[in-house]
This record gives sequence, structure tokens and C-alpha cells, in this order.
Amino acid sequence: MVSVGYTLMSEQAGPKQLVDHAVRAEAAGFDQLVMSDHYYPWLDSQGHSPYAWSVLGAVAHATSRAQLMSFVTCPIRRYHPAVVAQKASTIGALSDGRFTLGLGAGENLNEHVVGGWPHVQQRHEMFEEALQIIRPLLNGETLTFSGNHFDVPDAYVWDRPDQPVPMAVAASGRQSATLAAEYGNGLISTEPDRHIIEMYDDAGGAGQPRYGQVAICYGPDEAECRKIVHDQFRWFGMGWKVNADLPGPESFAAATQFVREEDVAEGISCGPDVDAHVEAFRKFVDAGFTHVAIIQVGGESQPMFLDWAQEQLLPRLREL
Repeated sequence: MVSVGYTLMSEQAGPKQLVDHAVRAEAAGFDQLVMSDHYYPWLDSQGHSPYAWSVLGAVAHATSRAQLMSFVTCPIRRYHPAVVAQKASTIGALSDGRFTLGLGAGENLNEHVVGGWPHVQQRHEMFEEALQIIRPLLNGETLTFSGNHFDVPDAYVWDRPDQPVPMAVAASGRQSATLAAEYGNGLISTEPDRHIIEMYDDAGGAGQPRYGQVAICYGPDEAECRKIVHDQFRWFGMGWKVNADLPGPESFAAATQFVREEDVAEGISCGPDVDAHVEAFRKFVDAGFTHVAIIQVGGESQPMFLDWAQEQLLPRLREL
């Protein structure tokens, strides 16, 4: 059975609301709570971006059953990788071992706040060094590390859960899939692409969890859902080669100014039809993902969505 997750999307809700949504989602029956880690929203209309790790700490304390995950954290600019290992271990301890550290190479949107955004080759080099630092620290080792991009003269994480925090790595091609297999305990992808999973398996990741994420917009009025998706999620279809390099919400607004409502609705299921939302989820299941987290687009609609999901959506997804 595929683990069904709920996304705490920090770009569309404030910190107290996110904690409330987490408690409601656990009560509704979701297996996992994943949280985005942003400094900016993608678009101004989303309207939020609290510090993810403070919220994760509160969620860890306020929940008791659901698995938790950062989806995803970039450990190469805003955060030094040694600090990422410390805070991930802290959330692991707070949650009694329910936390998985999801890592990715990041976006200019969030990381430029501390300085220039490295070019893609440099980012990949930095990301691999970060994984080399984080993994042993999560495992309780004392680390001394000297690389081309990071130095760790001496580091040890004192507070950790009974079992080391697992680490999942976002991948979009062969190079990142190989990194995920070499350093991580799972693969992350936001596309239902079987080829990514095959590359991950070929690199040694067979048998490990595969984490996916699907955006939907449930609501009683399909036309209204389409408007919400266009207003807040029209950036979604541009692909990560573009999304990783645009510097701010105004850039995403400019880049998507000619995207039509119907263009976005083609890629995101909208409205009250449970079958349409199940089919969007099924694409990840058919591609081989073991964990799939749902994004409900629209901050104000979360309580309504969670009630509907408990009654109608989750029973259907359990059948897949």
C-alpha cells in the first residue's frame, strides 16, 4: 500500500495555520506530513513563507503518529550542512524518530538571500559535499571535513533519535539519481517519471522508498478551483531548470504572465470530482512511487479539503 502524505505548504499558510493543518491531517488519517522549506513564496498571491524548521518543531510536538519530512531543504547556501544535520536530528528526537530529512539542490528564489546563486555545476559539487557532511553527522560520528566548498574543522551532533534520521535526496536526472542512491535512504521526485526510478534502482537504490508529490485543487466549484490554481500555481509547469534560477516572486510572475488558466488546469486536477484527483495520484503509484504527498492548492481551503479527504479521497487512495 502506498503511503499517502499531506503537504504543509509554507508558501500558502502562516505558521499557526500550518500546525493546525498538520494536526487535522493526522486526525484525518494521512500517513505522512511533508513540509516545504522556503524563504519566499513562488508568487506574491500565495502570501506566506514562515521558517519551516520552527514549524516542524511545533508539528513534531503537536502530532504523534504521522511521519514527518522536509520536502525539501537545500543544504548549500542558507544553511551550512553541519547545521542541517543538527536541526534534522533535533526534529528526529522531538518526533520520536518520525522524521526524514529531504534534501535537494535548491532554488535561487530562496538561497540568494545570503549571497550569489552558484552556477549549476558548482551547485552539484556543493550538494555532494553537503551530503558527505550530513550523513556521518546524522549517524553520530565526529566529523572533520575539508572540501572545495565546505570546511568542518570538528563537528558532533549531541541530541539524536534512537535511530539515525533517514535522508532522502531529490533527483531529476541520472547524476542526482546516482547521488540519491549513494548517499541517501530514499529518492524524491515531483514528476511521475518511471525513468527516474529506474536510474535510481540501477545506481543501487532498489528497495528504498520513493517519495513523490502531486498538486490538486479540490473544491465544490471547478471554475473557482481553476482560478485559484492559475493565480497561485501557474509557475508549476515551467520545470526545475527554470524554477531553480529565477530570483524572486516578481520574476515568476513575469515568466508566467502569458500562461493561461486552461494551461495550468491541464496539469492540475481541479474541482469536486474525486475520480480526477485519484487519477492524478495514481500516476505516481503506477510509476513506482511508495510515498505520495498531496498538495491542496489554496491556503484557505485546507480545512474543507481535509474533511473531504477523510470522507472520500483517502478511502479511494487506500484501494490503489
